[in-house]
Amino acid sequence: MLLAIDIGNTNITLGVYDEEVLLFTGRLATDNKTTADQYAIDLKNLLEIHNCDHRDVEDCIIASVVPTVGTAIRQAVSFLFDIVPLELGPGVKTGLNIKIDNPAQLGADLVAGAVGAINDYKLPCIVIDMGTATTLSVIDENATYLGGVIAAGVRLTLKALTENTAALPSVSIHAPKNVIGTNTVDCMQSGLVFGTAAMLDGLIDEISACLPATPTVIATGGLSHEIIPYSRHDIIYNENLLLEGLREIYERNK
Repeated sequence: MLLAIDIGNTNITLGVYDEEVLLFTGRLATDNKTTADQYAIDLKNLLEIHNCDHRDVEDCIIASVVPTVGTAIRQAVSFLFDIVPLELGPGVKTGLNIKIDNPAQLGADLVAGAVGAINDYKLPCIVIDMGTATTLSVIDENATYLGGVIAAGVRLTLKALTENTAALPSVSIHAPKNVIGTNTVDCMQSGLVFGTAAMLDGLIDEISACLPATPTVIATGGLSHEIIPYSRHDIIYNENLLLEGLREIYERNK
């Protein structure tokens, strides 16, 4: 079995594959204070919950945007499974031609998402990843990563509102009944959900105007399913896009 791990700023998402079949996915909290030993325990427990023996894990691939946590997870994997994981970074074969000013600056999560999209969807495409940040990655018809957009994530926006105002409460991230809110909670939810959807619509329009053909738009990330139903565009939701990309990169390098 292959263990694919995507370490984000808020969550660690992992999936276990038997060849091309995704057996299960799970999430752990990203915490700089968690030790390698604790992560090893968490990984072992998560596998057992899903009736998988940790001794059946034969290899692992990791993508991380949090270096300290990436180090702890790497040590945990090495200890628990007695393997050296493949870490997504310079020198790893991805099949992705990166055409930005400094290719080394491209986050491992964006690389994994782009590779997942290239292998499963028609190009050109736009990959939207809604996590701590909301990112849009643009891949042309030749599987070249052209660049993208980074904006504050929905939860980050909500945190900024509640922590920097005296009267605005924390709210759940769900669409209200009407875009015109009639109370504080509805007004905030309208801004978070309809406002983010409108931002995505505008960015998709602007990006599409720069491409020779209409792009396929794919969304992933924890909050995508709350936002994309309110977009004017046809957006495909793929919860496991990054894990699929990691599996494909592993296959290219094994």
